Amino acid sequence: MELHKYLLLLKFIVLLKGLCECFNIDVKRPRIYTGPEEALFGFSVLQHDNAGDKSMLVGAPWDGPSNTRRGDVYKCIVGEERSSNCTKTNLGESTLQNVSRNLKNSHLGMTLSPDSPDGFLACAPLWSQECGTSVFSTGICASVSDELESRETIAPTAQRCATYMDIVIVLDGSNSIYPWYEVQNFLSNILSKFHISPEQMQVGVLQYGEVAVHEWSLRDYQTTQEVVEAAKNISRQEGRETRTAYAIHMGCTEAFSPERGAREGATKVMIVVTDGESHDGEELPDALEECEKRNITRYAIAVLGHYIRRQQDPETFISEIKYIASDPDDKYFFNVTDEAALNDIVDALGDRIFTLEGTLGYNESSFKFEMSQIGFSTHVLDDGILFGMVGAYDWDGGVLKEGAEGRIMPTREAFESEFPQELKNHAAYLGYTVSSVIVGDWRRLYVAGAPRFKHKGKVILFELSDNGDVNIAQALNGEQIGSYYGSEVCGLDVDQDGITDVLLVAAPMYLGPGNKEAGRVYIYSLSGVFVSNGTLKAEDRFQDARFGYALASAPDLNHDGYTDLLVGAPLEDGHNGAIYVYHGQGIHIIHNYKQRIAGSSLSPSLQYFGRSVSARLDLDGDGLLDLAVGAQGSAVLLSSRSIVQINMSLSFQPHSINVIQKTCQRGGRESACLNATACFLALSRSPGTLSSSFDLSVVAMLDERKLTARALFDDSNQRQTQLGVRVHTGQTVCHNLPFHVFDTADYIRPISFSLRFKINDTESGPVLDEGWPTTFKRSYYSGTSIAFFKDCGEDDVCVTDLVLQAHMDISGTRQQPYVIRSPRRRLAVEVQLQNRLENAYNTSLTLHYSRNLHFSSLSIRVRNTHHTPHTHTHTHTHTHTHTHTTHTHTHTLHTNTHTLHNMNLTILFRLLPLLSLPPSLSMSPSLSFSLSPSLSLGGYPVEN
Repeated sequence: MELHKYLLLLKFIVLLKGLCECFNIDVKRPRIYTGPEEALFGFSVLQHDNAGDKSMLVGAPWDGPSNTRRGDVYKCIVGEERSSNCTKTNLGESTLQNVSRNLKNSHLGMTLSPDSPDGFLACAPLWSQECGTSVFSTGICASVSDELESRETIAPTAQRCATYMDIVIVLDGSNSIYPWYEVQNFLSNILSKFHISPEQMQVGVLQYGEVAVHEWSLRDYQTTQEVVEAAKNISRQEGRETRTAYAIHMGCTEAFSPERGAREGATKVMIVVTDGESHDGEELPDALEECEKRNITRYAIAVLGHYIRRQQDPETFISEIKYIASDPDDKYFFNVTDEAALNDIVDALGDRIFTLEGTLGYNESSFKFEMSQIGFSTHVLDDGILFGMVGAYDWDGGVLKEGAEGRIMPTREAFESEFPQELKNHAAYLGYTVSSVIVGDWRRLYVAGAPRFKHKGKVILFELSDNGDVNIAQALNGEQIGSYYGSEVCGLDVDQDGITDVLLVAAPMYLGPGNKEAGRVYIYSLSGVFVSNGTLKAEDRFQDARFGYALASAPDLNHDGYTDLLVGAPLEDGHNGAIYVYHGQGIHIIHNYKQRIAGSSLSPSLQYFGRSVSARLDLDGDGLLDLAVGAQGSAVLLSSRSIVQINMSLSFQPHSINVIQKTCQRGGRESACLNATACFLALSRSPGTLSSSFDLSVVAMLDERKLTARALFDDSNQRQTQLGVRVHTGQTVCHNLPFHVFDTADYIRPISFSLRFKINDTESGPVLDEGWPTTFKRSYYSGTSIAFFKDCGEDDVCVTDLVLQAHMDISGTRQQPYVIRSPRRRLAVEVQLQNRLENAYNTSLTLHYSRNLHFSSLSIRVRNTHHTPHTHTHTHTHTHTHTHTTHTHTHTLHTNTHTLHNMNLTILFRLLPLLSLPPSLSMSPSLSFSLSPSLSLGGYPVEN
């Protein structure tokens, strides 16, 4: 039975150890916020605090109807409720509308970053510009205040389209132009070619004859459909004169005025359509001079129908129209046979306008910044923002720094030492992720990943000057094709001294066992440069994990003063996902994870848990850092739990066990009763507000290493008892544990006393400090257990002085030996044992005698003892000691007296006949004694 209890206790200890494997991230009470899954709600997460209004911002970059995925950011309030609704912020409309009304498929919310000193960045890296028939994904970001108000839009690579034009059509509406519907058809057809929008083309129409009228101004219509419909409703102005110079002058000075919607920086284009010579031709030079002053490019179209119908020579007319057109004529002059033929030049005219003045042809195969996708990765600095330009330079990628001092855009050639163009390694994706580190001489090095460089990936660390020069300090290279090495980087200042200690580089698609995308994270420690220092990886399972898909530093999760690390693995457990928590120590990251949080343990419905992580604020108001984790259609907030240290102390009353003086009866037997006082003091190692009290379960054990208990608790009448203790932080609480000791033969070894505890509230309460003991023992190993009363003075150390005297009832010498005669068969030995100083316990007396003696009897007479001694005679056990031809027996006597002062022993032997002994034993009988106290100086023997 006692052994069974001992095994149960061991099992309890093992269970306690298992409970301590996870650490202080609360996985029992997560806050789970849900949003539209098809919008990719949870793609990015950011903790947010607006003057105490605490929330989690969640990116949903595919938010919106299927054909207009504008994307948005949701705000999820963190309150008393474990979950609440999230509201759409409509950031796209409020922050990007001033840049473009076309937010179709811009995917706002793909990136969320904290801004400095407050606010945040929300980016739409797929925000595109429509330039003619081409679409350029330059990307855009919005700097948003904590109040969710737009501060500025940042689109450093957005370029003004070549189609950013203000076009005024000066249309002849005199009587001679006929039929009018053909002119209307031409007008509708050419207008339908134009890409009319605030970011591209604006069109105004001025019709003239004898007078000139603005049919509509540049600012009147914002879409192609609107102007085409307007053109259908234009009626002919009529008139007997064609005052072309007057109309051109009016167009240059009025139609292109800001009041009528002309835009600064827009290319100004005038299209003059007429069917006859002007009646004010002498004014043409002045009118054209006004156009030249305003840099207005002129296309002129001569409609020859009137001349052909009247069979007149159009040469003078053609010369005038060529004079109106800009040079060269073969580019800016058109003539058609009649009004119907106007439609034949629509395509040619449109093409010439779109390629005006050598602007970029949209069918070109080489791109610079047109596909840069600003906002795909961002890193906020003290003096600006570092952007990755993953699509720049034909997707080789690049970086850009936007700061107070201006914009720094390194050229493609600036990185050529590590990205040589002769490799023709298109789509290296430099800038897929960006960050920075501070190295030993307090230099800032920028960091950029290129996960597709030579298909293995690369990370570069570089300096960037104000003029765009790049000095690459170090390059790190991936080792496995397709691993996406460099898709995430994270620098950690572990000891928080301002210098980056560790750089982590993720390869989330690294193939592990079974060709599964297990992923891994490479560790580089700063030692002059960053040197390899091992890897982190997911649990060894044959599964996809994409470990390292997301990385984030956590300022100090376990409150030890070191920065910690979070790693997302969104494909683990059949795409349920998981995150891993690693603790920092010194200037390193401990390679073994401290806590793995599986998405399925929080909610079975979670998918891709760990696709994004953020850990920078306390959102639930307890003063401790919280974790925000993104999933598919969900965002999860995990709270930290406070860390406590439980100090235990133990005292006894009385301080020792005196079994001579029985003080109580237990189980019908006289016993020595005592009381143990166990005290507990809980101290918090965590900042912030700690729950004032929590409960402990305590197991107390007496004599746990002995199979037979010498002491039992009063309440359970067993060597083990349990109690519940409610502790208050910063206060000592004590509990009494009365127990009793029966009479026992073992007074030497003290009785051990142990306490083991665990914290009851495993869901929301504090957790025990890492490595903090859960067991408190007072045992003979520590020398602080409860000992038996020895009555050995104030120092409680027994110093003995044992004296042994022995006399035989025969006498003789070598010169005069004693002769044994046949009637004499007995030998008597009188022994006197005396202790002249303090008490001696468990004294042993060993008698060695020759084999021609046979032990017969023993009698003991004791004086000045409190108990009758208990002796053991090992008559059935002989120890033979062979020394040459000498054979002896031994006989040991143990005295279990509490005290020993004087003892007399009479030992009788029988002499064996000489004839019965072999020749080697025909000798004189011999005796010798050895004496030892088991306890003489206060030391305790080790129990076997």
